[in-house]
Amino acid sequence: MAASRVVVVGDVCTDVVVLLSGEPAPGSDRPAAISTAGGGAGANVAAHLAALGTPVTLAGCVGDDLPGEALRAGLAAAGVQLALRTVPGAPTGTIVSLVEPGGERSFLADRGANLALQAADVPTPVRGGHLHLSGYTLLAPGPRAAGLAALARARAADCTVSVDPASTGPLAAHGVDRWLAETAAATLLLPNADEARLLTGCADPAAAARALAARHPVVVVTLGADGALWAAGDELVHRPAHPAVVVDTTGAGDAFTAGVLAAWTSSGGRPDPLRALDAGLARAAEVVARPGAR
Repeated sequence: MAASRVVVVGDVCTDVVVLLSGEPAPGSDRPAAISTAGGGAGANVAAHLAALGTPVTLAGCVGDDLPGEALRAGLAAAGVQLALRTVPGAPTGTIVSLVEPGGERSFLADRGANLALQAADVPTPVRGGHLHLSGYTLLAPGPRAAGLAALARARAADCTVSVDPASTGPLAAHGVDRWLAETAAATLLLPNADEARLLTGCADPAAAARALAARHPVVVVTLGADGALWAAGDELVHRPAHPAVVVDTTGAGDAFTAGVLAAWTSSGGRPDPLRALDAGLARAAEVVARPGAR
């Protein structure tokens, strides 16, 4: 199967979103609104890219179960070209997202078949295309070799490469220096503020963005309700968040990434920073206004 100009590598999961009506009540009951939908960082980015009109191939793994079949069907219907391997005997990944009033969420993750990703599962983008690698792929022993191979092949094919660090907990356990070395060839780095602080030791997100921009051509740091920063060389651009009534922040970062990548790829890797940030922030504002990541 020929790859699209944009290849996304990352997890494919079922999201179980639990909107809590108040603080958790250990040992007792708490009413909640519970829904199930497609999720996984890689799948979310790919689905948003397809919705934005960017041809995209998603590389990943699902289990040989009904959730895996449902996720395949949903992504295909959304216009995503699929390079998904079914892993016999493995469950499809599942994430439980506990969402507190105000939209802040905590994840309980069973990555399942995603941990079986292999280098052969990942198509290389067409020469001069773009690879987006979800950082979760590098943060577990199973799929890490596939992620490293994908990075090497993409750079050899003269592709631009974007990476998001994924999550501070697994990133710290993996080791900051190790992760920075593994992702040194990334053209575009997409951390949130906490991840940028962890990667640099800088308390100020702007200082962290500048420090990372000394290592990568472009760094985009999301700031939650404060918007986002674009750092490239000596340039530092800030855009405020778009207005939104926040229901659930699950997948907001993935939606933002897709908006930025759509602008990136449509401009041949040379987008106007203001346009790219606003594209990401607009997509994120749509997502946080409703439950679920897409």
